[in-house]
Amino acid sequence: MKQYDLIAFDWDGTLMDSTQQIIDAMQLGIKQLDLPPVSDSAVSHIIGLGLNEAVFTLYPDLDSSTRQTLGRHYQQNWLSNPREAPLFENATQLIKYLHQQDYFLGVATGKSRSGLDKVLHRTALNDFFHATRCVDECHSKPHPDMLEQLMDYLGVTPDKTLMIGDTSHDLNMANNAKADCVAVTHGAHDIETLQSCEPKFIAKNLHQVQQWLTQ
Repeated sequence: MKQYDLIAFDWDGTLMDSTQQIIDAMQLGIKQLDLPPVSDSAVSHIIGLGLNEAVFTLYPDLDSSTRQTLGRHYQQNWLSNPREAPLFENATQLIKYLHQQDYFLGVATGKSRSGLDKVLHRTALNDFFHATRCVDECHSKPHPDMLEQLMDYLGVTPDKTLMIGDTSHDLNMANNAKADCVAVTHGAHDIETLQSCEPKFIAKNLHQVQQWLTQ
């Protein structure tokens, strides 16, 4: 008997190797507005939040108009990047395997709906997910709203739900929803930050995630 019925994934930094592109797009936006510099580490820590929450976390003292402008610059820089971020190794195989094993599969992401739909189409993974929720439809992580909506839609209880993510925002969303979580270390947050969220397992890559799920 499977321990879980629903497995929900974060997208950026978990299934897609997009962390550095996100950092670069935000850092360029910061330079374009001549804002006080922040470290790459600080930018990586806001990955997974909604864009408004992310910009506010970086610059809480900025006026709202400038924060909105930085958000627009970030989006433009991201969209204008000619290089498309790749999926992590074993991402496609893992999703297809779990689909064959009759898990409900979901995505809970800080991406916008248009952004997620674009990458789901490009990666040909759209048909493998039963439900997806984005930050422009729900409260931003770590609020449990995204995961709770997935559970409600699919009729799955928290004790039968697993969230897989690369940031504390993902894991704390699961904790707040009373669901289990697994961390991957190939994304935005360091292992110490992930450990503090008490995941069931910490994986170096998606091969290890698959191995853990099949044990």
